[in-house]
Amino acid sequence: MNRKLVIGDVHGGLKALHQIFERAKITKEDTLIFLGDYVDGWSESPAVLDFLIALEKEQPCVFIRGNHDDLLLKWLSGNHDGFDENMWFKNGGDASALAYQNVDEETKMKHIHFLQSLQNYYLDDENRLFIHAGFTNVRGVDYEFFKPLFYWDRTLWEMALALDTSIPKEDTRYPNRLKIYEEIYIGHTPVTKINETVPVNKACVWNVDTGAAFKGKVTAMDIDTKAFWQSDALPDLYPNEKGRN
Repeated sequence: MNRKLVIGDVHGGLKALHQIFERAKITKEDTLIFLGDYVDGWSESPAVLDFLIALEKEQPCVFIRGNHDDLLLKWLSGNHDGFDENMWFKNGGDASALAYQNVDEETKMKHIHFLQSLQNYYLDDENRLFIHAGFTNVRGVDYEFFKPLFYWDRTLWEMALALDTSIPKEDTRYPNRLKIYEEIYIGHTPVTKINETVPVNKACVWNVDTGAAFKGKVTAMDIDTKAFWQSDALPDLYPNEKGRN
């Protein structure tokens, strides 16, 4: 079985990542596309990065950059240009900072190199886009002027949610951003905000962030069959932690 699996936000929840690998019966033949936000929230952010670095040597992987990954990179590398440490701490960075007190300098450098290597997006040979947050240019990702929007934007998802489904795709009122790609896979904005617990499809957009940073789960989904597998809720796996709650 050579599947393509997309994996939503992890936020330091290594136990959840292990669970979805077991439940999805992931093998070395599967291609894994991670949508970003590997860190911040639960206590195992360094261990998650160690796991992903090792995994890349074993099977085909695509690692997309999330906003929290970029924030951790700024903190680890000492690049504080536009970086607000207090704000980062309030949004899950405190757990990462605490965990890194027990990480040696050599490992920190490996993590810096990994975080620097992350992709802003991935477009497969079937015109399916994988991106952490979204994009704003109506001609697509190649024309985006401000690259951090790839891992900070929320307007793509908000637009897909608010779209009047009675408007046909051929209508001039139909949003251009939703016409460019066959499918778009995102994380970033938890579907738990709209009281959902599983991946949500609106227009051509699939949101696979099922709230792992908060009280939700980590999810892996087969992009061809749309079958999906989920971990336990993160507070159940880390009962003595608060995550981003």
